[in-house]
Amino acid sequence: MFESPGISYATLWPVLLVLGVACVGVVVEAFAPRAARFNTQVSLASAGLVAALAGTVAVGAGSGLGSSTGEGALVIDGPGVFSQGLVLLVSLGGVALFAERRLDNGVSVFAGQAAALPGTPAERTASQRGLEHTEVYPLMMFAVGGMMLFCVSGDLLMLFVALEVLSLPLYLLTGLARRRRLLSQEAALKYFLLGAFSSGIFLYGLALVYGFAGSMSLAEIGAAAAEDGSSPLLLLGIGLMAVGLLFKTGAVPFHSWTPDVYQGAPTAVTAWMSAATKIAAFAAMLRLFYVAFGVEGDIWRPAIGVVAVLTMLLGASFAIVQTDVKRMLGYSAVAHTGFLLTGLLGAVRDDAFGSTQAVLFYLTAYGFATLGAFAIVSLLRGPNGEIGSLERWAGLGRTNPWVAGAFSIFLLSMAGLPLTAGFIGKWGVFAAALAAGQWPVVAVAIASSVIAIFFYVRMIMLMFFTDPREDAATVVAPSYATTAVIALSAAATVLLGVIPGPVLSLLVDAGGFIG
Repeated sequence: MFESPGISYATLWPVLLVLGVACVGVVVEAFAPRAARFNTQVSLASAGLVAALAGTVAVGAGSGLGSSTGEGALVIDGPGVFSQGLVLLVSLGGVALFAERRLDNGVSVFAGQAAALPGTPAERTASQRGLEHTEVYPLMMFAVGGMMLFCVSGDLLMLFVALEVLSLPLYLLTGLARRRRLLSQEAALKYFLLGAFSSGIFLYGLALVYGFAGSMSLAEIGAAAAEDGSSPLLLLGIGLMAVGLLFKTGAVPFHSWTPDVYQGAPTAVTAWMSAATKIAAFAAMLRLFYVAFGVEGDIWRPAIGVVAVLTMLLGASFAIVQTDVKRMLGYSAVAHTGFLLTGLLGAVRDDAFGSTQAVLFYLTAYGFATLGAFAIVSLLRGPNGEIGSLERWAGLGRTNPWVAGAFSIFLLSMAGLPLTAGFIGKWGVFAAALAAGQWPVVAVAIASSVIAIFFYVRMIMLMFFTDPREDAATVVAPSYATTAVIALSAAATVLLGVIPGPVLSLLVDAGGFIG
C-alpha cells in the first residue's frame, strides 16, 4: 500500500508562505489594475518576507529543530534554519532596492517591456506610457523560496528541484535592466546557457550517486559511502555534483558568468543576487559534503583545495585590472568564493568553531557588505544613467563623504581588515582550514588577501585623495528604503567586527548538520 509522506507544516510554513506569496503575486499581475500593482506587490513581498523571517526565528527556537520531514527530503537543523534567516534578511534589503524610484527620474530600474527589442519604437512607447515589470517581485519570491529549500534539502531530488526553482527567476531578472538593455540581455543569455549546462552536469552526477547508493537520502548515501567509498560511480558522481554547485558559487574555472552578470544585471538584482545566491549555494554545499560525502574527505578535499587556490588567485588578480566598479566587485566575489571554499576544507571536523560555523559567519559578513556596496553603486549617476567607470568615482570622498565613507566600510570588510566583520569571517575560515591540516591553502589565501587589499585600498585612495574630474559622477538622493539598506548594512558590518560574540554564540548553539 502507498503511504503518503508525513509533512511537518509547523516547521515548513515559512517556506510555504514565501512560495504562497509568490503565487499570489502572479494572481495580482493577472487581475489587479496596472496602477495598483506596484504598491500591492511591494507590500505583499515585504509582509511575506517579514512574516517568514519571524516564522524562521520561531522554528529555530522551537522543538522542531533537529528533525526531518517529507521522508527525509527536508532537514530542519540549526545551520539550515540560520541560512534561511540570512537569505530572508538579505531579501528584505533586495525588495527595498527593487522598489527604488528616485534614482532615475522617477522610473524603475527594470525595463518597461522586456519583449520589446532595444532601440525600437515599441520600447520607446513602453517607456512613454510608464510601463514597468512588477512581475519582478513574484519572481524574486519564487527564487527566495527555492533558496530556502536549498538550505534544508535532505535528499538529492530536493536539492535539484530547489536548485532549479532558485535559478530560473534569476535568469529572467538579469535581463530586465531598463538601461543598457543589450548588455543586460547578453548577460542573461550567458547566465542561462551556462546555468543550463551546470544543472545538467549536476543532474548526471546525482544519477550516478543514486546508482551507487540506491537512495536519494544524503544520510543513507553517507552510510553507503562509509561501507564502499572506492566505487567509481560515487567518485564520478561527487565530481559532477561539485561542478554544478561550484558554478552557482562562481568558483574557477566555472566563474566566467560572474563579472558579466554582475555588470549587466540591474544593480538592485546584482546586490540581492550576489549575497542571497552565495548563502544558499554554500549552505547546500556544506550539507552535501558534510552529510553525504564526509567520509570521502580524503578524495574531494585535494580537488576542492586546488579549486579554492585558483579561485582566490584569479579573482584577486583579475579584480586589480578592472576599470568598472561592478566588474571589480564581480571578481572580488570570485575571490570570496575561494575564501569560503577554504573554510569548506574543514567540513569533516565538529569542533566548537568548525568549518560550518566559520563559513556561515563569513556568509553573514559578506552578505551585508556586498548588499550595501552595490546599493551605493546604484546611487552614482551621470547624464546617461549609472556610472561604473572607476575614474569617475575620483573625489567622491570630498563631495559626498558619507557615501564614500560607507562604501569604504564595505570595502575594508571585504579586504578582511580588523574591526570589520570580514576580519572575523576570514579568521574563522582560515582557522577551520588550519585545523584540518590545510596550511598550504591557507598560505595562498593569506597571499590572495594581501593582493585583494591593493584594489580595495586603491578605490578608497581614489575617492578620498584624488581631485574630482569635470565629468565626475554625482550622487542622487535615494529613497528612505535604500538609505536604510545602506545604513543597516554598514552598522552590521561594523558591529559584527567589533562585537561578533552574539552571532558566534548563536552559530555554536545551532550545532551542526544532522543526517
